[in-house]
Amino acid sequence: MKQEAPLNALASYLPAGTFEPVMEFIRYHKVHLTVTRERKSILGDYRHPDGHGKGHRISINGSLNKYSFLITLLHELAHLTTFNKFGNRVPAHGKEWKSEFSAILAGFVGKDYLPSDVELAVRQSMANPAASSCADEDLLRVLNRYDRKKENHYFVEQLPLHQLFRTKDGRIFRRGEKIRKRYRCEEVASKRMYLFSPVYEVEMVNED
Repeated sequence: MKQEAPLNALASYLPAGTFEPVMEFIRYHKVHLTVTRERKSILGDYRHPDGHGKGHRISINGSLNKYSFLITLLHELAHLTTFNKFGNRVPAHGKEWKSEFSAILAGFVGKDYLPSDVELAVRQSMANPAASSCADEDLLRVLNRYDRKKENHYFVEQLPLHQLFRTKDGRIFRRGEKIRKRYRCEEVASKRMYLFSPVYEVEMVNED
């Protein structure tokens, strides 16, 4: 479900002080911005002009905390500026996008918009931005500190060995050993093994 809201309502989703600099991008590029209810698979989305009257379109999950919302919005704006410069001729998260995203982020650091831990993680991320804040594990760990805590929800890396957990689609897994960067976990119903990011959020399940 999408929620169309007046642009001044955007301020309630953003860290203090960032509304005007964000609005400069929105106005200049004539972005149609939509705040959506939580989507499980993506945090934000950018769609370029389609040649049939629709301009730049960005949608962002409204359930994100303010710092996650800002960084996700800037991520999508970097797709917009990359498209304006290169069209569809470059990879979605290639060096051109990374350069654009780092340049946009640079305008939001060093200005007391972000808590010190988020600021440090963003500065480190600027050196080599990941395809999403979810893929940047260090940044995600820091941003998670500002989420509203959900009962019995943890990162996979926070669970004890052999702990049962439930994913967003309702499947039950047992946490196994860490294999290089990911955790090897067994799906209880099928006995199949899957690899999980250490910072994938799951619901802990108690054994009966």
